[in-house]
Parts: sequence; structure tokens; C-alpha cells
Amino acid sequence: MSAIVRALQADITQLPVGAIVNASLLGGGGVDGAIHRAAGPELLRECRRLAGCKTGEAKLTPGYRLPAQHIIHTVGPVWHGGSRGEPELLAACYRSAIQLAAAHGILTLAFPSISTGVYGYPIELAAQVAVTTVRAALHKYSAIQEVIFCCFSAQDLQVYQAVLAESPP
Repeated sequence: MSAIVRALQADITQLPVGAIVNASLLGGGGVDGAIHRAAGPELLRECRRLAGCKTGEAKLTPGYRLPAQHIIHTVGPVWHGGSRGEPELLAACYRSAIQLAAAHGILTLAFPSISTGVYGYPIELAAQVAVTTVRAALHKYSAIQEVIFCCFSAQDLQVYQAVLAESPP
């Protein structure tokens, strides 16, 4: 059985999945801040003990007060026009998160649109990398049952739905 891969517009902090993916560690703005607020202060204390996270790597924490059991933290690249390895670094974020989920028996996970907020990665390019990388990783980690691309806006959702429709499973 192959995993379900879909996009939806929702608040990622409300999804009852095995893990949500956070695009940072330390509770700044955007989705990272929302996740930290919803999870509670225990998350920040735990993240401080992780000693950082390099771009493209992933680390795991409990979900604390979230409906998600776990949070997978990964740090996406800042967009500099695509000439500084941004696509490879972004792909590494998705691969590392899937690998970590599989290693911990997490069957369902939800990703935000990594790096498309304050890091400036163009949504159309980021969605292509995300969908292509996740689908390829799921061939290797076939125990994962569902991956959700959780979009903040209706416009982002349209982009992800178009990319999902264009690319083969």
C-alpha cells in the first residue's frame, strides 16, 4: 500500500497526526511561533537541550500540548536566488524529516511549506521540491501511511494541489 499524499488548508497545530514538522527550533514567528505557543513552554525547554539544528537536518521532540504526538524540527534554507544550494538543502529537510519519522515508527505527518515565509523561498519552486522529495522518500520508507502538506493560505493550497496533480505518485 502506498502512502496518501495530500494538501489541505488548516492550522498545523490542530492536526491529530503522528508528527507535525516545524521549520525551526526556537519559537520565533510564523509557523514556528504558532507551534511553540500551542505546544507550551516545555517545548522551548526541550529545544534548547537539542543544541541547534543545521539546515537540512531534523530533530524530534514530543508534541506536548499538541494533538500531534511528536514534532520534527528542521531548518530550511534562506532563499538567495537558488544559486547557493537552496533546492538541495530544502530537499534534505524533507528527506531528513521522513527518515526520522520512519525511524521512530511515525505513520502520519504534516509539513508546513518550509522556507516560504520569512526565508523567502518562492512557493512554486518550494512546492515542487517538497512533493518530489517526499514522494521519492516514501518509496524507501513505505511504512509511512500519510503525508499532509498543510498550507496556511488558499493560494498556497492551490499551488500544492497543482503540483500534486502534475507529478506522478
